[in-house]
Amino acid sequence: MRIAVLISGKGSNLQALIDQADQAHYEIGLVLSNRPHAEGLKKAEQAGIPTAILDHSQFESREAFDTAMIQIIDNYKIEVVILAGFMRILTPIFTDHFLGRMLNIHPSLLPKYPGLNTHQRALDADDKEHGLSIHFVTSELDGGPVILQAKVPITNEDTAETLQKKIQLQEHIAYPLVTNWLASGDLIFKNNQVWYKNAPLTTPIQLTEL
Repeated sequence: MRIAVLISGKGSNLQALIDQADQAHYEIGLVLSNRPHAEGLKKAEQAGIPTAILDHSQFESREAFDTAMIQIIDNYKIEVVILAGFMRILTPIFTDHFLGRMLNIHPSLLPKYPGLNTHQRALDADDKEHGLSIHFVTSELDGGPVILQAKVPITNEDTAETLQKKIQLQEHIAYPLVTNWLASGDLIFKNNQVWYKNAPLTTPIQLTEL
């Protein structure tokens, strides 16, 4: 399955997807960034993956930007879109076009803490655990059905920075895994639900249970 990975920054999850591609059911056919100097573009180039830059600041509206992204992605005959630190709010033009064919990874245990600054928000709430969620993307921000979660404990010594590092280690395991499920056909989006191995998923899969 040909996937496109959308990035805005360092591309650490992109690198995890690249590292697992040889033994996976997916092929990275495109890496697209909305920021011309995103470090992740270098990772794609080093791996011989085609790249595209679409600077969002050059567009008069979110809809115009999203329409241009669709054209580029479809030109590369991409089947699935993987959001990997892509720091843009997507419009329904984009989310509807790729509905059921787009994944996002979010650094919280959704539905807790959609949006930004999730690590500090978990600390401020005195949470005992934090984590990540991988979900299908819908038009609702960070609101699509959750496929998998990974949890990390919060200690008294943790800061937003240490939590981020803990969670990134789990992200690099979890995202290639779930992407491969989608590419292999084990994972599908049906009736606004996650289906895994021909059965509806009632609660998110936990990484520790695999």
